[in-house]
Amino acid sequence: MDKHAILKALSIEPVNPGAYARGWMAPSGGEKLDSINPTDGTVIASVIQADASTYEKASAIAHDAFLSWRMVPAPKRGEVIRALGDELRANKEALGRLVSLEMGKILAEGLGEVQEMIDMCDFSVGLSRQLYGLAMHSERPRHRMYEQWHPLGTVGVVTAFNFPVAVWSWNTALAAVCGDPVIWKPSSNTPLTAVAVQHIANRVATRFDCDGIFNLAIGKGSVVGQRMVDDPRVPLISFTGSTSQGRKVSASVATRFGRAILELGGNNGVLVMDDANLDLVLRAILFAAVGTAGQRCTSLRRLIVQKGIYPKLVERLVKAYKTIPIGDPLAAGTLMGPLVDEAAVHDMMAALDKVREQGGEILVGGRKLDRAGNFVEPTIVKAHRTLAIAEEETFAPILYVYEVADLDEAIEIHNSVPQGLSSSIFTTNLLSAERFLSHEGSDCGIANVNIGTSGAEIGGAFGGEKETGGGREAGSDAWKQYMRRQTNTINWSSDLPLAQGVKFDIA
Repeated sequence: MDKHAILKALSIEPVNPGAYARGWMAPSGGEKLDSINPTDGTVIASVIQADASTYEKASAIAHDAFLSWRMVPAPKRGEVIRALGDELRANKEALGRLVSLEMGKILAEGLGEVQEMIDMCDFSVGLSRQLYGLAMHSERPRHRMYEQWHPLGTVGVVTAFNFPVAVWSWNTALAAVCGDPVIWKPSSNTPLTAVAVQHIANRVATRFDCDGIFNLAIGKGSVVGQRMVDDPRVPLISFTGSTSQGRKVSASVATRFGRAILELGGNNGVLVMDDANLDLVLRAILFAAVGTAGQRCTSLRRLIVQKGIYPKLVERLVKAYKTIPIGDPLAAGTLMGPLVDEAAVHDMMAALDKVREQGGEILVGGRKLDRAGNFVEPTIVKAHRTLAIAEEETFAPILYVYEVADLDEAIEIHNSVPQGLSSSIFTTNLLSAERFLSHEGSDCGIANVNIGTSGAEIGGAFGGEKETGGGREAGSDAWKQYMRRQTNTINWSSDLPLAQGVKFDIA
């Protein structure tokens, strides 16, 4: 399936309207946004971006849809998401290829991302019959007390380029079964995948007569994004992006007493103890550090290795890095595609300049490849405790390696950075593993034993602590963020006793 076949299968035109709310919208004179193939720098196709008035129309339509959608029983809403999952299954190959074409991740990862959408739909269908509240015993006789969950309202979803479709599904599948419409603002780096997903969602909405539940507004952050963040009709904003932008989003949403789910920066670490299975470690590191060209929020960035195993592991890693097949992400055998754009290449090279300035040693890689596209060499840096650049998140395949004496030092280094998303330890010692998962171990939202930092599966809540934002998505009880809780007390007696024994009798 070549580029033209992919675009045709997903109804992508050379120029596409960039907004949808009960119909496609392209503002007259709207700015054109080209989608650039990071593999060769060519234009794949274009969209006409939404402007302020387009967003206002979309928000009004979403709110109107909410008023009726909230009255649909949750299991019936689940049927819509079941159908969405089936449509994604039918289009998995084409959509997975478009993800690879537009974003640059290898085909296995592109297909895996669409499978993640399908899994999220399956999870949400089951959840549609499990939006449970609690029943509590009242201290007052003949009183019943319980809680229930109501739909919240329109959910604004802002996604990043690195998972151009999966994160939309994390939010949209949950929001829909909870009774909430969605307005989606995707990354400007990956507008075509958003248009393709909207076409898929529209077929489902038409079949179930629920148009207005799935809405799209592709546009500049300063125009569409800021209006969404400031919009009182949007009680929940789910934002995936940088920590710096997350701070601004959080402040804006808090000003109007809205809710925010923040999935921000990661600076993920793996601890490798002397007793670790070296073959297992090597495979896990390569996927976590090199997969998606280091452009996952869960990518491995810091490798913290006990001194006994350090020389052998570093030697094998350097050797493996020299053999990573780099190239067209759609080609068979490729394990690392390009960075998303030229700015990402620049950021990587700037980070490596700081490595040199701060006394780090580049053990392998470190160059931009001399070919078309945004290709770089995956890089390993021998790090030390005062290497400041290692405390920042660089969205690129740079792996900082530390040598430590013991588990105490490893945990100290691991927890010393401001981010707190994903973490892992490799050990065959039960005591070491349990300590890493304890209160005095990893300070991250995700902590693993003998698996890497990336590749989280649907079902567990995804998200992190500290400057990662504290958000949780995709599993466990994350659904509660998309609903409002209400506590109810019913008096079925002819008396009016007060709680806490308060007496308020009128003579």
